[in-house]
Amino acid sequence: MATMSPLSRARSAEPQVQERSTGELLSRVTSDLQVLFRQEVELAKAEIKEEGTKAGKAAGMFGGAGFAGYMVLLFLSLAAMFGLAAVMDDGWAALIIAALWAVAAAVLYQMGRTKMRTVSPKPEQTVQTLKEDAEWARHPTT
Repeated sequence: MATMSPLSRARSAEPQVQERSTGELLSRVTSDLQVLFRQEVELAKAEIKEEGTKAGKAAGMFGGAGFAGYMVLLFLSLAAMFGLAAVMDDGWAALIIAALWAVAAAVLYQMGRTKMRTVSPKPEQTVQTLKEDAEWARHPTT
């Protein structure tokens, strides 16, 4: 059996380091970044789904509360109508309550219309940042 020199033994004991080309390294980094990006997207999807489920349940509860509030207003309106009917004709009592609700509806409509006029359908801040990104992409060194 041939004897190995101390230098040969030291080299064989070291882990073999393969030298890779720059192209191979860039390919590996790109591949790793793609995997990382896909994992981040999957995590975001899972989080959005979980938050969407919570929001859906909360919206259902708001819907139930809205219906309960509607029923309260209906029965309070009926009670007021019957209370007025004790001192006047039933038809006039119903008409007075309906007129009160018509005034409330008109006021709420006007308030909603005024608020809606302040709403911008275009996402101003997003448009501005996209313009800035496009300008940066055209002139990245400035």
